[in-house]
Amino acid sequence: MTGVFPRRLRIASGRARQCSHGGGTMRSLGRVRILVGFAGLTAAAVALSGCSGSGDPGDGDKVTLEVQSAMAEGTPRYKALAALAEAYEKDNPDVKVDVVAMGSDYEGDMKVRMGSGDLPDIWATHGWSLLRYSEFLEPLDDQSWADQLNPVLDSTMKNDDGEFFALPLTTDVAGILYNKTVLEDAGIDPASLDTIDAFDDALATVKGAGVVPISSSGKDDWFAGNVADWLGSGSYDEAESEKLADGEFVDSGFEAMFTKLDEWSKAGYFNPDFSSATSDDVATALGQGSTAFVMIQNTLALGAKDFVPDAQIGFIPVPAINGDDEYLIGGEGVALGAWRDGDHKEEALDFLEFLAEPENIGQFASEDGNPAGLTDIDVDLGDLSDSYEEFFTPGEVRMVPYFDRAYLPNGMWNTLISTTSGIVTGQTTVDSAVKQVEAEFGTLYGQQ
Repeated sequence: MTGVFPRRLRIASGRARQCSHGGGTMRSLGRVRILVGFAGLTAAAVALSGCSGSGDPGDGDKVTLEVQSAMAEGTPRYKALAALAEAYEKDNPDVKVDVVAMGSDYEGDMKVRMGSGDLPDIWATHGWSLLRYSEFLEPLDDQSWADQLNPVLDSTMKNDDGEFFALPLTTDVAGILYNKTVLEDAGIDPASLDTIDAFDDALATVKGAGVVPISSSGKDDWFAGNVADWLGSGSYDEAESEKLADGEFVDSGFEAMFTKLDEWSKAGYFNPDFSSATSDDVATALGQGSTAFVMIQNTLALGAKDFVPDAQIGFIPVPAINGDDEYLIGGEGVALGAWRDGDHKEEALDFLEFLAEPENIGQFASEDGNPAGLTDIDVDLGDLSDSYEEFFTPGEVRMVPYFDRAYLPNGMWNTLISTTSGIVTGQTTVDSAVKQVEAEFGTLYGQQ
């Protein structure tokens, strides 16, 4: 590879830019928008999360926007969104933006609210803006920023009529996070870990050096679900994946994946505190170099830097269990949509427009460690720039969608969590995990 990749990533549109107001109606409340200094707002964001919903004495005449974030409180992305909400409130004193942190069962809570017809003004669509939530969300293809939607998101976010239903603050690009110092000290070239055998050898090497090979969390259990999501796409070939998508259960891939997880568990490759570790614990371990690898989105790298400022973090593609080529996982990242029947839809759309402004979406994406979901946005990716340069920018490593979103019926996420956690802790056998997945697959597919 020649040339030097800048430490700021800009995704350029492959088409001519249209005028930002072209043909559409600008949904504006007539304000002048100012991005308040981000560093000063982070402290205010914490205060916002602590008093959200309580109301100030002068709040009686304010419009309150409920924003269900699907973000854990205290994470870099939550702080970034809360800080932007605070900035918006300063521009719009008649609007209060209540950024709500994720509860214990975000998907379940949203399903209940969809059933009752009592939805938030704005909510995070966690990869399901089109397939699950579109009938409840306002189409956004007429917004002033719509022509900047990153084209790589078209297949996952747009329907056949070209409508899309959420503002993608980020384009998700994920692999396996690793501590650069750990691998360097162990004499491991990250680029060489392109097969499952090479990755297995690396796990054994770092364990021999006294470092926990893989850290995950059974307490903040989306970590366990992500392990299955990361490995699932490399456990099935394209034909087998399409059978899953069509409702035909194929057990071979799950058997291969759970067998590999069982091997890793019995070899002692997972963190001993898996059941009690929190996301902060995992981030700290990655930053300190007490663990080598984590299968999670890139935002955790920023959390690791918060705890250990001099940490050196990168990511590698995921090696395929079935021997296919390595891959990165991508698609709709952090995305927010507005309830089409909400009482405060105008204000909700205006807040989304505020978030879409280049300096705002760029700042959020930088805090999240991912490219922006709109084109022509400068994003500071920090230490991860080298990994983007090597594995993402050239376009040579294949991109796959999130396994559960593309090939499994709605509701399988909790099953991925429970079966993966069971394998890691030794409480579930490979055979019983496969049977549990098969049973849930049949039940949930029949409900679609």
